[in-house]
Amino acid sequence: MANRPDDNPDKFPALGRALMWVERPGGVEKIVYSLYVVCAGLFAADFLYHKHSYLAIEDFPGFYALYGFFMCAALVVCAKAMRLFLKRPEDFYAPKDVESEPFPEDQLERVDYDA
Repeated sequence: MANRPDDNPDKFPALGRALMWVERPGGVEKIVYSLYVVCAGLFAADFLYHKHSYLAIEDFPGFYALYGFFMCAALVVCAKAMRLFLKRPEDFYAPKDVESEPFPEDQLERVDYDA
């Protein structure tokens, strides 16, 4: 295969070699658990300093973490609700779309896998 990229890690750039651990099994889980630890640490740090707030609700420990979480969840719910009246049928652009035009049969390179 002439178009296949070289899979030899020794030929990767330095940053590519340094990030190879992400490709190994368990690499993504390490990132996710690290984010959990960072979020928990930031939430715990909210209890350790004095806040100069304008509103009384801002003094509640973890207010901004909870506010951010619920607002993000609300965005997802609103996006799903908007999808009900904003979505279009699959063939909405089909009459004038280039993809809806038939491809010339003489230009197709069909492969018979049964032979």
